[in-house]
Amino acid sequence: MAQNIYDDPAFFAGYSQLPRQVQGLAGAPEWPAIRAMLPALAGKHVLDLGCGFGWFARWARAEGATSVLGIDLSEKMIARAKADTADAAIEYRIADLEGLELPDASFDLAYSALAFHYIEDFGRLVRRVHRSLVPGALFVFTIEHPIYMAATHPHWWTDKDGRRTWPVNRYAEEGRRRTDWFTEGVLKYHRMIGTTLNTLIGAGFTVRHVEEFAPTADQIAENPSLAEELQRPMMLLVSAQR
Repeated sequence: MAQNIYDDPAFFAGYSQLPRQVQGLAGAPEWPAIRAMLPALAGKHVLDLGCGFGWFARWARAEGATSVLGIDLSEKMIARAKADTADAAIEYRIADLEGLELPDASFDLAYSALAFHYIEDFGRLVRRVHRSLVPGALFVFTIEHPIYMAATHPHWWTDKDGRRTWPVNRYAEEGRRRTDWFTEGVLKYHRMIGTTLNTLIGAGFTVRHVEEFAPTADQIAENPSLAEELQRPMMLLVSAQR
């Protein structure tokens, strides 16, 4: 079973104050890049893995999706998603992605934002998602970039231009990593980029687009703190097709 850190009161309180949770998709700098990777949603049946507060599920319905199934391990997340959603075509379920069961050939799009780095058996999940999609359907997801995860954040230094720099720690050693974020001991799973992409290919997907997200100049001008993200990629965005 995946670690259910999101139901920890201290973690949930801090996480709920992030701009992407207060402002929704508009508060996520990577959202324009993700949106460009998505197909037209009119008439589609959508699967949202790690749906959180339901921001994407509601957006998908506004874009014309016929139905959305949102899945999350966190009871607090699902309770908030249900409270913020008044749409019978959106269903939210509490379930562990590690052992997820899905109906075969039932979805036209599978989507996930920043959830899979909490999953130990990524291969099982990818195979299950592949079977749940109809032929030609897209699987679009974001994860914490493995270089970002492998950086030893407490030990950054400043370069000659005054910019923070992080070393990459044991990048080739995949597996469990612990970090302190809102609370101590948050468990994540580090995988190299090649492992992530080859797992998709091995499950039968065709990789269509990969982006190592970096903020645009306009985004940095609006929010100067984003300049730090040019030092090392923070997120990996992937589109694959069944």
